[in-house]
Amino acid sequence: MASSAARGPPCRERSGRERPGRRSGSAGRSRSRSGEREGEQRALREELPAGALDGEDGAAAAKSPRKPGRPRAGADGAAEGRGESSANGALAAPRAGGRRGRKGKAEVLLLELSRAPEPLRAEKALGSGEDGNGPESPRGGRPKRRAAKVALLYLQELAEELMPACQPPAPAAEEPERGPSKRRRRRRREDDTDSDDPARDADFVPSQEVLQAEEEEEEGSDTLNSEASEPELETPRGHGGRTAATGRSKPQCRGLAPNGFHNSIMAPVEKSSSLTCSLREQKHSQWEFPDWIPVAHGWTCLSDSEAAPYLPTEEKSPLFSIQREGIEDDGALYRLNRFSSLQPHPERWDVSFFVGGPVWALAWCPTPEGSAAAQFVAVSCHRSMEETHSVAGLHSGPALLQLWELGMLQMEQGCPSKARLAYAIAADHGCVWDMKFCPSGAWEPPTAARTHPEMSRLGLLAAAFSDGRVGVYALPHPEALRRAKAAQVKDGSLHKHLICKVQCMATLQVGSVQAGHAPECGQCFSLSWMPSKPHHHLAAGFYDGTVAVWNLLTKSLLQCVHQPDASLKLYPFRCFLAHDQAVRSIEWCKADSNFLVTVGSDRKIKFWDLRRPYEPINSIKRFLSTEVAWLLPYNGITVAQDNCYAPYGLCGIHYIDAGYLGFKAYFVAPRKGTVWSISGSDWLNTVAAGDITGELVAAVLPDLAVNPLNIKRSSDRRFPVYKAELLPCSPDGPRGSEQALPRTHRYSEMAARSYLCFQDTDLRSFQNLPGREPVRRMHVQELRAELSLDRLQLEALHKVRFSPNLDSQGWLVSGGQAGIVRAHCLAGLASVGRQLLPECQARFSVLYGDTASSPGPPEPSLLPGE
Repeated sequence: MASSAARGPPCRERSGRERPGRRSGSAGRSRSRSGEREGEQRALREELPAGALDGEDGAAAAKSPRKPGRPRAGADGAAEGRGESSANGALAAPRAGGRRGRKGKAEVLLLELSRAPEPLRAEKALGSGEDGNGPESPRGGRPKRRAAKVALLYLQELAEELMPACQPPAPAAEEPERGPSKRRRRRRREDDTDSDDPARDADFVPSQEVLQAEEEEEEGSDTLNSEASEPELETPRGHGGRTAATGRSKPQCRGLAPNGFHNSIMAPVEKSSSLTCSLREQKHSQWEFPDWIPVAHGWTCLSDSEAAPYLPTEEKSPLFSIQREGIEDDGALYRLNRFSSLQPHPERWDVSFFVGGPVWALAWCPTPEGSAAAQFVAVSCHRSMEETHSVAGLHSGPALLQLWELGMLQMEQGCPSKARLAYAIAADHGCVWDMKFCPSGAWEPPTAARTHPEMSRLGLLAAAFSDGRVGVYALPHPEALRRAKAAQVKDGSLHKHLICKVQCMATLQVGSVQAGHAPECGQCFSLSWMPSKPHHHLAAGFYDGTVAVWNLLTKSLLQCVHQPDASLKLYPFRCFLAHDQAVRSIEWCKADSNFLVTVGSDRKIKFWDLRRPYEPINSIKRFLSTEVAWLLPYNGITVAQDNCYAPYGLCGIHYIDAGYLGFKAYFVAPRKGTVWSISGSDWLNTVAAGDITGELVAAVLPDLAVNPLNIKRSSDRRFPVYKAELLPCSPDGPRGSEQALPRTHRYSEMAARSYLCFQDTDLRSFQNLPGREPVRRMHVQELRAELSLDRLQLEALHKVRFSPNLDSQGWLVSGGQAGIVRAHCLAGLASVGRQLLPECQARFSVLYGDTASSPGPPEPSLLPGE
């Protein structure tokens, strides 16, 4: 114990020398940490003079404390210690005793007090008042939404920082006035944020001015991206216009294009035109099927007696007149003979010709880009105006496939000559329901060097017959055929028009080599040629819902049978049941040949991947579809529909996504009656449809790669090409007394007491389109059109086809029940692709030579009667 007592004082002395600011004694050491801190704070408050830490001075001192200095000597030379004050009454810095660099308790406490106001500043930013009533809730009010207000303040400050980059700089004279006002508005926002009024503490809602400005800007911009449907940020107060805080800015398509359409409507047209040109360079070929060359001995010209069973029965067309917008009506009535045409109009360039019967199959012959070649259209019609066919069974009989030459349809000069029947093919396989040309690689120049009996090839045509088979024909150029058959005469003189019996290059049937009998799938209603090279696959849809796909270049003995007449009989390499009822239309995807779409009488639209045809990719049951068009740039189809299953107000033309993007259906154009046919132009991004009321309507599609639900004012995108109206005709002429149309299905009575009036729209420009008379009439027909099914629909349009060629990209051909086929030029839209022509013409000249790029006029006929 003595040694312990002896060692005690030195320890206490060392502790007191090293830590002079700490109180000595065992009681202080045994005190807890919290009690020790409370005692030190109480002692410090007693030693500090009153008012040293009060008010704003104390707060400022607490926010920015001074570092304690070294001990100073007073006036009496004694060191100022702890608890003493200087002469001016300020608190002296505590003396650092012992080891240098160590802080005493008072210094540590001052540092802690200097860091204490940080939570207070955060609470103030969250909206608490300076009265210190508490940061959680105001007196007598509900808790404030401080997180939302802080986020709103941050977004407003961010928008203010981004506004100078989005808006043009203001004049220098206005700058001094904007600064104070902006500061005042900012103070006002801070006051509103700090307010305790519950009425002001509401969710953020954009003002009506902001919403109106957004609507006006969205109406001018059509090409919206997918983010455009998300809510926009608030426009900061004091700034006009929208902020750029949404991440992606919408393309500005303001103003009108030279053709009168809005730039937002024409932007997708230019995009589609350039995309079509680039993809055709990849997907199309210059030469395919080199073995399928037309030969002279395979074409047998028929005499008058031999050709008579194949000719349509009507030798005269019904009476019709043409009223053109902007041109005074002269009241002239026309009646055309069979296989004759009208002279094209010198200003509007429209072409009209009479084929002899109701048109149910139509196809435009493709030519290479830049070829500047004559344009041809294949037409097939029923032999009688009142002819009907049952879809349940097979039908065979005479049919006539007509090839009409429209001339060189150039955008600058139109069609300088009349349309003429180049030649016709007589077939015995029943009526023709569909025809398709090979997309590319089948055309060669008419001056191509061919040794007899071969003839230069115009194209490859596939025709679907009512006896269930498909025939593929190699068509020669008319000049080559006429030269080869000039000296051939059989059974007297040849017919006035060149009509030939032709041996098919290939006959396509459903079945197999072991079962080579009449097909049990029924009639073939639709065809589709593989759109990408080498175009060796052809798909067809049949009455029982079967889809068959043939390989035209197959060498397999199980799929290809050589006939004694050197033709081929091909059997499909793939068949699958696509629908429960008849396949009404089939179309291949132009971007990827693995995909196919079919529509059937079971009201279903099915998308197929031919690599796994056992189940469709997507199946949609909506309404009874008649025909589809699959444009090149989009992941969906444009569908024409029958009005028998359509809800009121929804009958017409729809765009339906294939299911990959998940877009809802886009209503392209409403129609009151059945839409029989639809066709799309990849060059113009436009679809055209003809219906039972006799109106041919075209619609410019938006950019359907984005959600079409954001498209506004779709009515500005469609316009009528022409309207065929059936008017009563008295015995004294069409200007006689007012009479009602006859209620009969007999063509002879209808043609004797009525006439057709074609009302054409001026398609050279679309200036002031909504206010023009044809457009107003179209809108009236969309709302309350009258459809009379108790008479022959002589004005109905059954088939519509766009030109697939770049040289004639704006031309459209249509035909219907009256047997009058008309061709129109959408000159206002076709001007977009003119810049692509020079490059394509130069490429064509390199491939075929200068002589082929400018074929001469047709040679004079060497046949009697021409």
